[in-house]
Amino acid sequence: MSRKRKELPELHNVEVSGVAAEGKALARIRIKETDETPIVVFIPYGAPGDVVDIKVDKKKHNYAEGHIIRIVSPSPLRIEARCKSFGTCGGCKWQHLPYQEQLKYKRQQVVDALERIAKVKLPEIKPTLPSCQEWEYRNKMEYTFSDKKWRSWDDIRSGKEFTDSGNALGFHIPGAFDKVLHIEKCSLQGSLGDDIRNFIYDYADSHGFSFYNIKENKGLLRTLMLRIASTGEIMVCVTFGEDDSEKRVQLLSAVKDRFPEITSLLYVVNKKLNDSIADQEVISFSGPEYIVEEMEGLKFRVNAKSFYQTNSIQAYELYKVARRFAGLDATDSTQRVKPLVYDLYTGTGTIANFVARQARQVVGIEYVEKAIEDAKLNAHVNNLDNTLFYAGDMKDILTDTFIADHGKPEVMIVDPPRAGMHEEVVKVILNAEPEVIVYVSCNPATQARDLSLLDVKYKVTDVQPVDMFPHTHHVENVVRLELKQHKTETDK
Repeated sequence: MSRKRKELPELHNVEVSGVAAEGKALARIRIKETDETPIVVFIPYGAPGDVVDIKVDKKKHNYAEGHIIRIVSPSPLRIEARCKSFGTCGGCKWQHLPYQEQLKYKRQQVVDALERIAKVKLPEIKPTLPSCQEWEYRNKMEYTFSDKKWRSWDDIRSGKEFTDSGNALGFHIPGAFDKVLHIEKCSLQGSLGDDIRNFIYDYADSHGFSFYNIKENKGLLRTLMLRIASTGEIMVCVTFGEDDSEKRVQLLSAVKDRFPEITSLLYVVNKKLNDSIADQEVISFSGPEYIVEEMEGLKFRVNAKSFYQTNSIQAYELYKVARRFAGLDATDSTQRVKPLVYDLYTGTGTIANFVARQARQVVGIEYVEKAIEDAKLNAHVNNLDNTLFYAGDMKDILTDTFIADHGKPEVMIVDPPRAGMHEEVVKVILNAEPEVIVYVSCNPATQARDLSLLDVKYKVTDVQPVDMFPHTHHVENVVRLELKQHKTETDK
């Protein structure tokens, strides 16, 4: 006999008190009058100071989750969101908060992680370095074609007839893998990105080209990638779910004629069940298979599969912080012997090549073999002959033997994925004892965990949060660690 699920309550006049993980707001309330102590309720799209009515969606022993059904009294902080898709597409969850407040909350995320998880002695944590551009900062956007345009529940319940197309080109709706929100304007990349995307959608829809159906794995048009580099070069890559050369040439020719400024017009034919193109051939319809990003005169070739920081201008600021923390500023590097630098999780070697001029040699290690090929190519393009790159699992390559063969580094720069560093990698770093470690992280929580492991030999001397993604809760954090002085017998 099935047990009917208990209906969770609505709560009225709840005051939002702060901002928590994943960009959600929080309140502390008693769900039931009989509750002895308040519990935390996480609420998306709330602002500290809001008074709201909420519907509880999930209840656990020591926390709950809910959503706002009515704003009783808006917070003095709350501002009008810029995008009409705010609250629906799932991105830019902090558009309703002033940018200066976002920066404060991002710094607080870093403070909370380092104090509560790392539990090491810390210097004063600097204010978050703001993004140079608050809007139109992304160099790369990815969109999905779908024959299942998302409709709001209000529209569906209204019973009205939909006269527009059922096709969409936009973003997947959170929690609805087969529905796509059609996007006409997105403030993350600028008007040129909108123009190209809207032209492709209008042309394909008006010519009766089929849009992808994820459940049936069929449809001509599947995904669209737009890259607009800081140099002004433009890449457009269309992924087709079917190999129809006539329609493919027709669409891409129209795009090329309408936008002659496109530098690199590419396509992929992907018939797999997933959207990844990592194992697919990328073919040039027009122009080279890459565009060029530039930083301090260094050129970086970026292809359709390359990883490159999606905020080009702010990536430069992030790398400057890392270089300064490493003691590799160009202004003082000529005044002393240049160090041997290891760049762990080097990706396409952007940081490695960026600091190479101030180093004796840079050794970069990365798991993805294709990324290492790009790193070597970028070193060659920039005439850098003091870089070495190796592909493989970090814990397998970075061993005590590897360091004995390549030299003990004075500086280590680490920029691991969100999961942080493997414990075996931390052990090798501790054995190598570089004088300085610069730890760049996109996840302050796992960074804090690793700092606690490094604390046995290292002290944190500088912390700088950096905002790469305005209007989201994401924050990069750069930490400088310095080797502790070994205690002598008289000090013990």
